[in-house]
Amino acid sequence: ALLRAANALLQQRRYHAALAVIKGFRNGAVYGAKIRAPHALVMTFLFKSGSLREKLKSVAQATYAHSRNLAYFVFTYKGLLAAQSRLQGKRIPFHSFLAACVGGWLVFGDNNPINSQIIMYLLSRILFGLARLAVHKGYIPQPRQDPFPLLAALVWGTVLWLFEYHRETLQPSLQSSMTYLYEDSEVWHDLSDFLIYNKRTDSK
Repeated sequence: ALLRAANALLQQRRYHAALAVIKGFRNGAVYGAKIRAPHALVMTFLFKSGSLREKLKSVAQATYAHSRNLAYFVFTYKGLLAAQSRLQGKRIPFHSFLAACVGGWLVFGDNNPINSQIIMYLLSRILFGLARLAVHKGYIPQPRQDPFPLLAALVWGTVLWLFEYHRETLQPSLQSSMTYLYEDSEVWHDLSDFLIYNKRTDSK
């Protein structure tokens, strides 16, 4: 009977906006955990030192922070979107922008490693999206050739220049990845740390 009552409630259109906010919170929490857990697991075990317990704790903390923030953001965004739509009687494009700005400020405004990674992830996709929109709207002429090879060249040229000469400007995880790829590959002592291990341990 309780299950039937719950299902009946979920079918009522007048509660749709409020229920969408709740499900948005749920989806944000689940998606944040799915995205962060494997990434944190790989990066922690590849680049961080410490005991197994410390590493697992770091993974759990990063996963929780990402999951929580995404859940709070979706909840805030959808709630503000529904409130604006209700106040004005319809939804307009500015509602989405304003709701997301408020949510971004409240939830992702703290400058920490998790939020920084998320913002950089979004920024790169925003730039791609705005470029495509500009072409679609006619603000920028359609390129005669695929501009992606030039973009790839500029991105890699810039990031390696920054790594070599202004390393402190790059995010710590990117610094760690590039150190592994471009600096650690310059050092070895024997076959073990040339092919099998990245670095020779003190015991060797």
